[in-house]
Amino acid sequence: MKANKQKRLTYCILALLILLPYVGMIGLRGWYKHRLNDINNASFIVISKEDMKLRLIDYKGREIVKFPIACGKNYGNKETKGDLKTPEGLFHVTEIEKASSWVHDFGDGKGEIPGAYGPFFIRLEVPGQKGIGIHGTHKPESIGTRDTEGCIRLNNDDLLKLVKQTHIGMAVFITPSYMDVIKSGKVDSLKLAIREHEKSISASKKPKASSSGKKNEPEKTTTTSQIKLK
Repeated sequence: MKANKQKRLTYCILALLILLPYVGMIGLRGWYKHRLNDINNASFIVISKEDMKLRLIDYKGREIVKFPIACGKNYGNKETKGDLKTPEGLFHVTEIEKASSWVHDFGDGKGEIPGAYGPFFIRLEVPGQKGIGIHGTHKPESIGTRDTEGCIRLNNDDLLKLVKQTHIGMAVFITPSYMDVIKSGKVDSLKLAIREHEKSISASKKPKASSSGKKNEPEKTTTTSQIKLK
């Protein structure tokens, strides 16, 4: 009996040793497929305030879709609530909310407007701001202009297409226009930085004085044209 039990145990161990690599390969294959799926879904959004376009880019850098937008009325990067500026930089999607029943008062005397956000609101994680996102509109004629309080506005049909390809955690890049940079005063700061850099380069090129007090001049070389034949 003991011999039979030992044989069975031996066979079980051998079977496990034989099957273990296959089980590992199956698990590895599943993990690889999962990671590959993550890579294929690693798309991101780029919003340009220069050409007023939203682009969905895949992990290979290819443009999947492109939609016209409306953005903040005022130029520059968002600083405070109510400054009517669209933020610039790298952000991430935190929520995708149904917004068909939402209303908004634009402060123009018309009261609360139904459908102001369109069918969805794609909320972005913006430091210091809670109400910034990508949404639809009740005012399609505003698309292509600076007409929002800071959010990114799309045509409702375009928003529906975008939502199907958007997920929580997706990266969203918002880039400034030339006028955004000018109005923010960044150009003056850049010019000053360039001027200081040029000064430092000029200073480094000046000949340094030696310990004897004389300037270190570059060594003179004699060319063949300067050699006189005797």
